[in-house]
Amino acid sequence: MLNYILRRLGYGLVILIGVNLITFLLFFTVNTPDDMARLNIGGKRVTPEQIEKWKVERGYDKPMLLNAKADGVEMLTNTVFWDRSVSLFAFKFGRADNASGGDIGYQIRQRMGVSLQLTVPIFVLGLLASVIFSLWLVMFRGTPMDFWGVVLCVVMMSISSLFYIIVGQYLFSRVAKLAPISGYAPGLEAVRFLLLPIALMLVASLAGQARFFRTLFLEEAGKDYVRTARAKGLSETVVMGRHVLRNAMLPIITTAGSALPGLFMGGLLTESFFGIPGLGSYTVDAIASQDFAIVRAMVFLGAVLYIISNILIDITYTLADPRVRMQ
Repeated sequence: MLNYILRRLGYGLVILIGVNLITFLLFFTVNTPDDMARLNIGGKRVTPEQIEKWKVERGYDKPMLLNAKADGVEMLTNTVFWDRSVSLFAFKFGRADNASGGDIGYQIRQRMGVSLQLTVPIFVLGLLASVIFSLWLVMFRGTPMDFWGVVLCVVMMSISSLFYIIVGQYLFSRVAKLAPISGYAPGLEAVRFLLLPIALMLVASLAGQARFFRTLFLEEAGKDYVRTARAKGLSETVVMGRHVLRNAMLPIITTAGSALPGLFMGGLLTESFFGIPGLGSYTVDAIASQDFAIVRAMVFLGAVLYIISNILIDITYTLADPRVRMQ
């Protein structure tokens, strides 16, 4: 297993290098440092002196990829790519391009905890609710309860999550005044601000996961070992929980593991609409202000989390199913 993990980490490093290089080239193809300086300084009349000062302050006055005027190691290290992209591998994110952005690493550390307060309950409760609801539909398969449950899922899937947010804010915040419409407070006070977005995102994500898990459980429920378990006199609840659910764990692990990067990266729509200062709203604000330093850092962090989550998924496979072996 150790050799497999090391090999996957090696593949992941190659992927990170590729993502980092492509991201760097794409961003600086769209906007040159001079364009970025004009955008961040603002105003209709920006002098060349102001542009040059901005570039010097943020290290954009250096060559992009290679320094033709330097020799040896300095050809690579004395460049914007080294300062702004290679440094990401040491998790040195540097300063934001925007004057008010500050240190990116500090902002990530401060905001990650806020995002986790929002995303972890949504992930855990959503996974439990969708699995239980799917098992319940399969237990009553072929009945009106199953039919109307599937219809409800299709209707809920057809509605945008943005609709749930807007309607939820209007009904529960403006009309019923049960929760703040937006904002955040640290400590236990955060519960008041997080309850509504968590509840709305649970409703928005339930239908899609439930349809997927129902299909998995239906496939398992028709297999020979399940019929044998029923023939032994086991109750339907025991058959579903002990046999069907257990043998459908691998796709569930894949779904859960794929959601792990999103736990740390935050919810883009949810945080923006509810004014929650997590990594999701941080990324949206950076995109809106075209702060490429923040966006590059978030893309890199997302790639790291995606690679780690895939390795964890493979390791969990071997724990859930002894038949799976890492080669």
